[in-house]
Amino acid sequence: MSTIAAFYGGKSILITGATGFLGKVLMEKLFRTSPDLKVIYILVRPKEGQTLQQRVFQVLDSKLFEKVKEVCPNVHEKIRAISADLNQNDFAISKEDVQELLSHTNIIFHCAATVRFDDHLRHAVQLNVTATQQLLLMASQMPKLEAFIHISTAFSNCNLKHIDEVIYPCPVEPKKIIDSMEWLDDAIIDEITPKLIGDQPNTYTYTKALGEVVVQQEGGDLNIAIVRPSIVGATWQEPFPGWVDNINGPSGLIIAAGKGFLRSIRATPMAVADLIPADTVVNLTLAVGWYTAVHRPKSTLVYHCTSGNLNPCNWGKMGFQVLATFEKIPFERAFRRPNADFTTNNISTHYWNAVSHRAPAIIYDFYLRLTGRKPRMTKLMNRLLRTVSLLEYFINRSWEWSTHNTEMLMSELSPEDQRVFNFDVRQLNWLEYIENYVLGVKKYLLKEDMAGIPEAKQHLKRLRNIHYLFNTALFLIVWRLLIARSQVARNVWFFIVSFCYKFLSYFRASSTLKV
Repeated sequence: MSTIAAFYGGKSILITGATGFLGKVLMEKLFRTSPDLKVIYILVRPKEGQTLQQRVFQVLDSKLFEKVKEVCPNVHEKIRAISADLNQNDFAISKEDVQELLSHTNIIFHCAATVRFDDHLRHAVQLNVTATQQLLLMASQMPKLEAFIHISTAFSNCNLKHIDEVIYPCPVEPKKIIDSMEWLDDAIIDEITPKLIGDQPNTYTYTKALGEVVVQQEGGDLNIAIVRPSIVGATWQEPFPGWVDNINGPSGLIIAAGKGFLRSIRATPMAVADLIPADTVVNLTLAVGWYTAVHRPKSTLVYHCTSGNLNPCNWGKMGFQVLATFEKIPFERAFRRPNADFTTNNISTHYWNAVSHRAPAIIYDFYLRLTGRKPRMTKLMNRLLRTVSLLEYFINRSWEWSTHNTEMLMSELSPEDQRVFNFDVRQLNWLEYIENYVLGVKKYLLKEDMAGIPEAKQHLKRLRNIHYLFNTALFLIVWRLLIARSQVARNVWFFIVSFCYKFLSYFRASSTLKV
């Protein structure tokens, strides 16, 4: 019997962000390995036209929970949805619900956050900093609380090259940032944001760093730990390979490349793609929850959940494997050839590709206008290019994360716990994982019919020919304009034509002599 699984039996667990990607995988694992847990409280934002119970059934109505329903048929009865809004003070939770949480909660997993890189600083501070502060205040009033696990990000200190498992101080105290967000107007916040975040790339990483400092400063006597995952991707093994349900990070790039919207990105081929499967993050998180509650470390421990230092995979290798998978499992309704190149780091090539991306989108929108339909492709392409530009910081750099605490925790687990809650990324086969990832995006995220693969391959072949024809026509038009304006270009053109003519004449004469 797994010690960790037994620990969560009979427990009342509060999960924030339970309706998000990582929160769902966390909830699934808890129910599957500890079906005798007492209850999982989830904070759910009210949605017009849907009751809280309908939201619960919506979460459970997924292939992700199929195995759970076999081992825990009454799973819906063990989920207690509480109406809450993390954008509001005190989360807008009713007094009755607050009292229930305070009286019964044993473990808190704080997964909720905004993960938008370009989010407005006020909103990012509210969700990633203020909400953490308020949840800590609530946790300090829970007499039965055994552990508070805060999910941060490995990129919270990405302005550093080497990152240790420690909480780094911030130039400005989080309390001052929180207070200023309450009275500053949006225009002033926009103006001071670049100065506040400094050498951080965006408001997401900046506010996640602030959130960690809040945890350190206001944790009091609570048993607290911080888990820092890197880029969270599809599941590796549990409950099955390749499950994913959002388009963040690599998933969005895979869709864009698979559909043919994205042909290249400006990336450093040898930069480490520090991707970590969602189930690996969840296994470490549950192990951390057990260790923090049982062993009660004297200080707040930070655990890095990364792959680059133990089992590195660079962006070039990942890109080639994605392309190889596209050849076997093409996506439906691709707009252009899925020929994404993850190996270019040339600025002029980058901007040329931006133009070549937009040109077919503009032409397609013109066609939609002519046929009386609403144009949408240019807007979609602009959003895609914006997303890619926000990711460029992370796909052109490599970091070194120490993993001493993570390795220590692994050594503390029994062989059975190491098997059931496996977070050893050294066992991960990247080629298999990426192939399953691409397949999972197609199957679970896009919900495409796998029986349509032969037809999709034929469609891909046609689109490839169209792509070649378009590029050839574009090249000839540009070259013709260049010849008309440049004597040097004309001389080069006549030289090439003359050379080809002489070569063909020589080849024809040689063939005649052989006969």
